[in-house]
Amino acid sequence: MEGSSSNHMLKYFLILLAIFSYLNSSSASRHCPSKIAADRRFIKTSCSSTTYPTLCYKSLARHASLIQTSPKLLAHASLNVTLAMAKSTSAVMLKMSKSPGMKPREVDAMQDCLEELSDSVDELRKSIGEMGLIKASNFELTMSDIQTWVSAALTDETTCSDGFEKNTVNGKVVRAQIVKIAHMTSNALALINSYASLRG
Repeated sequence: MEGSSSNHMLKYFLILLAIFSYLNSSSASRHCPSKIAADRRFIKTSCSSTTYPTLCYKSLARHASLIQTSPKLLAHASLNVTLAMAKSTSAVMLKMSKSPGMKPREVDAMQDCLEELSDSVDELRKSIGEMGLIKASNFELTMSDIQTWVSAALTDETTCSDGFEKNTVNGKVVRAQIVKIAHMTSNALALINSYASLRG
């Protein structure tokens, strides 16, 4: 009985040791400096085909260990960072629109812009959801939907930034932020198109 119990303990220990060794080696390979450098090179090379390569690389380099050298994960990460920025900008704009001292015309522009940005956030969110559903059997149709939604998000963002006067303080602040989101969306679309072409 005692021997059986110690056998169970030994097996349990060996299983734990195997799991620990696997996790340790997996973690080591993920954080190996040469591996991270290779992953970042992949991002830099991929970003060179976008309209705003510096912004593309800066926004994605910190996710190198997650993206590795996968075009799909790169496109997915690009959509995620763009969505995060669009949501945080929308929250800041909502606060600004309620602050005293805003001119009526600025408030109107802000409200219109918030609606456009809300549509953009929805379209980016749908695209991210669809990226997770891509299979070999539905690849072309799903990618076409994603490209349509991201293009629509870009149009909404451009319309939003065009509504602000460039010579007002609030207009400059908001416009600069929206333009940055539009540039990130443009980059995401380029990376999505690049991923789609791999299967074309």
